[in-house]
Amino acid sequence: MRKLIAGLVMGTALATTPLAAQAETPKNVLVMANAIDDLITLDPAGMFEFSGLEYAGNTYDRLIGFDNDDVSKIYGVIAESWDVSEDGKTYTFKIRDGIKFASGNDLTAEDAAFSLQRVILLDGSPAFILGQFGLTPENVKEKIRAVDDSTLVMEVDKPYAPSFVLYCLTSGVGSVVDKEEVLAHEEDGDLGSNWMKTNYAGSGPFELNKWVAGQSLSLKANEDYWDGAPEMKRVIIRNVKEAASQQLLLEKGDIDIARNLEADQLASIKGDDDIKIMAKGKGALWYLGLSQKNEYLSKPKVREALKYLVDYKGISETILAGRSQVHQAFLPEGFLGAYNENPYSLNVEKAKELLAEAGLPDGFTVTMDTRNTTAVMAMAQSIQATWSLAGINLEIIPGDNKQTLTKYRARQHDIYIGRWGPDYQDPHTNASTFAWNPDNSDDATAKPLAWRNSWDPKGMTAEVDAATLERDDAKRAAMYVDLQKKVLESGPFVIMFQETEIASMRKNVNNFVLGPSFDNNYYRYVTKD
Repeated sequence: MRKLIAGLVMGTALATTPLAAQAETPKNVLVMANAIDDLITLDPAGMFEFSGLEYAGNTYDRLIGFDNDDVSKIYGVIAESWDVSEDGKTYTFKIRDGIKFASGNDLTAEDAAFSLQRVILLDGSPAFILGQFGLTPENVKEKIRAVDDSTLVMEVDKPYAPSFVLYCLTSGVGSVVDKEEVLAHEEDGDLGSNWMKTNYAGSGPFELNKWVAGQSLSLKANEDYWDGAPEMKRVIIRNVKEAASQQLLLEKGDIDIARNLEADQLASIKGDDDIKIMAKGKGALWYLGLSQKNEYLSKPKVREALKYLVDYKGISETILAGRSQVHQAFLPEGFLGAYNENPYSLNVEKAKELLAEAGLPDGFTVTMDTRNTTAVMAMAQSIQATWSLAGINLEIIPGDNKQTLTKYRARQHDIYIGRWGPDYQDPHTNASTFAWNPDNSDDATAKPLAWRNSWDPKGMTAEVDAATLERDDAKRAAMYVDLQKKVLESGPFVIMFQETEIASMRKNVNNFVLGPSFDNNYYRYVTKD
């Protein structure tokens, strides 16, 4: 069996069928089971999925980073230091010396400039993160440029709060790619994007070994990493979607870490002395999106009634046992300006009063698009049961993630139950989707969650824009608290829970890091006893 594992580690993809029982995986190899079927590209300029960004966080260095335990502490990674001009519109970064890409090429300011320019020029899903600073395909080469090998300049269009700009550079779009290597694989002016979908051009602690879509992803250690080589020489991630299968593999020792165990599995392994559990609060939120095109959901009293018809405590303690906390505002706990009061609880009589005030004393019928995974279906069924107590007939429409999300993005739903993860650690990331919608027409360019639910937040859009320019943190935090209260009162969202991520691992595994966001889960510090 050791020979089998060794062969897989050397590059053969792991199949998704269970391996035979074994005592343990090799000491210098980390083997995980995770649902990575959302992985569609390995290019940091195009990835916008949970699994892809976790991959990037372990294989690419970014300009800026932050302390996982205190996200207010921002530090330089590739950017050793930086200055902001007096007018607040020009950022000058000093690039760290001595960093090399996996190709052996030196990393310079020209690579950093190219990487940021490339995000805008390719205009993939995450491009808006940089585009919101007035950067366009027409001006980006002028606004982002290398002055010399160690100096990068970035000009923005307004004097934004510096933390807002810097937090955006901690996201996946801040990953620095090897310009020479990428352009060596350019086809018809695509800036290497076709090649980068399945290849690697970074400088991080791990580099790509092999990706077999729908099956596995394997990484190998960068032995020359500038900040110290990882102890794990290989990381193998098996695509195992079923929680019960992950539990079996973990108990047998075929994997070191199971990433997707649900309530039943977590309860089952609780007394196993060979397994330990790690939990970390994340920024992701579970919520209901209520389309304002629906004649019933467009009534303010109905929206308020629905917020009193969710068994927040029951769902959190049973269906999501250990994997969530009740949280009802759009900024997760831990963010600047987070509002941590939860004004709603299950109150059927209150909901009935509100429905009567809305002219619907006998309730109504409505549909909810629901991803057909165990936990999401269970949440939907719980909501269906409590809504029925007030006369609301909720019809659940199950589908896979692609189906439900495509329908939601096209504004063709009544209600959507979903999970929203912040793109970066600044409060604007959620304010700009829950409380901002400059154009509510069907053919709008910007399509935040407010737009998806056909909601015009009116003056809140201007307030969100204003908050990005407030440089006093205390005043800025107060602006976000006010916005959250307004969305709680009148918005088309029933925000329910803040996610807690759980990793279940063999007892000999140490120093695996779960961060506050999906792209801050790190493998480089892992050791095994």
